[in-house]
This record gives sequence, C-alpha cells and structure tokens, in this order.
Amino acid sequence: MSSIAPTAGTSSLLDFLAKERTIAGPGFNRWLVPPAALAIHLCIGMAYGFSVFWLPLSKAVGIDTAVACPAGTSFFAELFVSNCDWKISTLGWMYTLFFVFLGSSAAIWGGWLERAGPRKAGLVSMACWCGGMLLSALGIHLHQFWLMLLGSGVIGGIGLGLGYISPVSTLIKWFPDRRGMATGMAIMGFGGGAMIGSPLAQLLMSKYATASSIGVAETFVTMALIYAVFMTAGAIGYRVPAAGWKPAGWTPPAANTANAMISAKHVHLRNAHRTPQFWLIWAVLCLNVTAGIGVIGMASPMLQEVFGGKLIGIEAAIGSLDAGQAAQIAAIAAGFTGLLSLFNIAGRFFWASMSDKLGRKITYAIFFLLGTALYASVPSAGHAGSVALFVGALCIILSMYGGGFATVPAYLADMFGTQFVGAIHGRLLTAWSIAGIFGPVIVNYLREYQLAQGVAKAQVYDTTMLILAALLVAGFACNLLIRPVEPKWQMNEAELAEAKRLAHEIAPTGAPISSAQTAQTVGGFKVTVLLAWLAVGIPLAWGVSQTVAKAAILFK
Repeated sequence: MSSIAPTAGTSSLLDFLAKERTIAGPGFNRWLVPPAALAIHLCIGMAYGFSVFWLPLSKAVGIDTAVACPAGTSFFAELFVSNCDWKISTLGWMYTLFFVFLGSSAAIWGGWLERAGPRKAGLVSMACWCGGMLLSALGIHLHQFWLMLLGSGVIGGIGLGLGYISPVSTLIKWFPDRRGMATGMAIMGFGGGAMIGSPLAQLLMSKYATASSIGVAETFVTMALIYAVFMTAGAIGYRVPAAGWKPAGWTPPAANTANAMISAKHVHLRNAHRTPQFWLIWAVLCLNVTAGIGVIGMASPMLQEVFGGKLIGIEAAIGSLDAGQAAQIAAIAAGFTGLLSLFNIAGRFFWASMSDKLGRKITYAIFFLLGTALYASVPSAGHAGSVALFVGALCIILSMYGGGFATVPAYLADMFGTQFVGAIHGRLLTAWSIAGIFGPVIVNYLREYQLAQGVAKAQVYDTTMLILAALLVAGFACNLLIRPVEPKWQMNEAELAEAKRLAHEIAPTGAPISSAQTAQTVGGFKVTVLLAWLAVGIPLAWGVSQTVAKAAILFK
C-alpha cells in the first residue's frame, strides 16, 4: 500500500506548529511570554461574562417581551423549540458546561499539551473557543439551544481547558525564580476577560439590535473574529526555553536545604495522582473555589436582599420598593459585582506574587484562616446595616478566591517539579469542575429552602455564610497536612532524560542544549516587548475603566 506524502504547505504548517520550532533562541526576552498568555486568557475569560447574554436571549423570539413556552415544556424539549423563548435557568446550563468541560478537557489533554507545546495547544484552543461561538451564533439564528450547548458549552469548554493550561508550564519554566508572579500574570487575564468582554458585548448588542433581532448572534460572530485574531497572535507568540535554560544569576534550590517544600526533583504525570499531595492540593483548590464561586453567582441578589432600601437611604425591604427604587438598587448591585471582579483579578496577581515570598503553604493558610473569619463576619455586617463592612469582607474573599487559582500552579511546581506541571495542573482542574457544581448548588438551593421555610430574604444567607466558612476550615486542615513528596515518586536522571526527549526538549538543530549554553540575561528593553504589553494592556485598561465607572455607584 502506497503512502500519501503531505503537501509542501501542510508540511510547512506542521513544522511551524512543532514544539521544536517554538524553542527560543539566545537573547530572547522572557517578558514577551506573559503578554502572549494574556492574549489568550483575556479572550477565554469571557466565559465569566456570558451572563450578559442571558436576559436578551430570554427574549430572542418576543424581542420586547419573552414568549413563554407551553406549561410543562421539559428541558429536553427546550433544546429544540423554535417558537418560544428559553428560560434564564435553561441558558445557565451553558455556564455550567463551560467549567465542566474546562476541567475535563484540561485533565484529558494535559499530557498531550506537554508534548505538543503551547503554540499548537493555543491554536486548538482558539479554534474551539471561536468556532464554538460561531456555532452558537448559528444556534441563536435558528433558535436551537442544542447548537448553543454544543458550540459554546462543549466545544468552547474544551477550548477553555486547553487555553487555560497552555501557558502554565511554559511560564513556570521561564520564571523559575518567580513562579507565583508568572502564573498570576496569565491567570489574572482569565479573571479580566469578562471585564473587557461584557461591556464590549453590551456595546455590540446595542449596535446590532433591530426591531426583529436582539443582536446577540451578530455579537457572537463579531467577538469570535476579534478573539480569533488575539488568540492566534498569542499562540504564535509563545516560546519555550531550551532544556537547561535558567535566568542569569539564578541558582536552582538544592534538594532538602533552604526550603523542603520546593522540590528540585520531578514527578512523572503517571505517578502524580498516586501521591497524597495531589489529592490534598485538589481538596484545597476545590474547597476554596466552592466557597468563592457560590458568592460570585449570587453577589448581586445577595446585596439587594440583605440591605434592600438601605442602599438608597430608605428603611424598606427589597420587595416593597417601587420600580424606580428597584432600578436604583439594581444599578448599585451591578457596581458591587464589578467591584468584586476587580478584586478577583487583582488578587490573582497580588496573592500569587506574595506566595513567592511567603511560600505556597502559608499563602493558602492565610486564605483559609482569614476567609473563615470574613465569611463568619458577613451575617453580622448585614444585620448591623454596615454596607462598607459587608462589601469589604466579600471583596477580600474574592481576592483570595482569584489568588487561589493563580497560586496553585506554582504550588504544584513546588511539589512535583516543572517537567509535567502543565499536565498535572490540567488534572487538578477537575476540582474546579466539581466546585462549579457544588458552590452554586449550596448557595442557591439553601436559599430556596430557607425562603420556603419563611425566613426573611435579609437573613437567608446567614446559614450559607457559616457553611462556606466551615468549608474553609476543612481546606485549612487539608493544607496543613501537605508535606514534601516522598523520593520514591521522583524520577531519576535517566527517566527525566527520556521524559525530556519525548517532550521534544531539544535544540532546533537536534542537539541538546547545555545549561552553560543557555544561561543568558533576561534581555534588554525592546520595542517589541512594549508593543506586546500594549496590545493586551490597552484592552485590559479599558475594561478596568468600565468596571470602575460601574463600581463608583456604590460610593455615591
């Protein structure tokens, strides 16, 4: 049987995407890698902002007023109906699928990513995320919700997972001296994606809306094309350090000397999940995220129901306000949500950077101890009518929620080494998938249960906050139990050499790169570095300005 040779164009493309072609040459400035990672994370981070589409989509048929489906219409039937509008609760399943498939795809294809390299993974992420949005646009146009679930929920969720973990291993290897800060910079972008995407989506929907269209399908197409440009540029901009590279003047920590919690050895991907350290860190992330994600999902109604008319100087419950007063309260709650987003993003960079100085274990101990105290104080702040204490506590909580995401890749690198940290991180993100289900369930269903029992809306979150505080106590115990990985799980030199060979960690010429050859300076200031940072910094600054403008309502 004769084989079919690839065409020259296909061969050139495969060569361009090969991991060997992404190995940086001498003098490459490592500060070009974080903006490449941000270009991808700022795009996929719009997953957090998809709720901006729910209300318009719930009136896609009626345009001005929702056309309710016949009584008794099942969820399965809603997947295919075209003559009535979707419920917001139905649309929310897309949000759930985002994080279920983010965690599962990161776990399944994390090992492939380590071999294929960040450039190829970044481009696959772009194809899935942007292609999923285009398929969703078709689903909106045809009014077929199953296409939206398949497009953005499943295919887009896979893009989220690959895009989320694509820079982790690369950044940790470029910044062995600042692991927390490096991953914090990239993962900060995932938190910031909604700050840019949500106001952009609102502008586009208002532009495209007509008497016969809500403008969401056109918005999806436009945003998919914009994201495709940025994500492609980010993927192409990725470079990996040659084997043995290290920053000039930096000496790797020797084993069992300065800090036993930072390993100089590496654990293979196939063994990482066999260690107690993996499952303890899994539990630490899951418990921290479960508590935080529940608050994020209910932040706006929580503020409105706890304080009601007090937010505008009126002693009245939320249910007794007129339409104008309710609109004022809703605007303040939107500002509160924006403020939480800012602290979520800032916390990712701040706490991850602090973990480089404090250590990962101490940083998580702060998250859990301080978080427990703050969650427990929230009901008292609400009963006292102190908006400032209530808002302040939740802002700090959300900063630690974001900080937990940004710090955990460095925690894994400390425990398991850097050789498989991206793939190990991918498997750990299944904790996020579980938390994405249990967090909202705890908050939402407990609220509904208490309302059914006759508890006043202003008090329905008291028990919830105490339950979330208890989760953090459990997280503190798990973190306390983490010890260095036993030597029996660590690879020897021969195993490490084989792992590097399989991961294509060789020079472009095929010869291994020695440490002496690769020790080089960070690189001087260059125009390309400035341009790269401006490309991601300007959109991020615009998003921050939009969020600050909304948050300012809180202080008027």
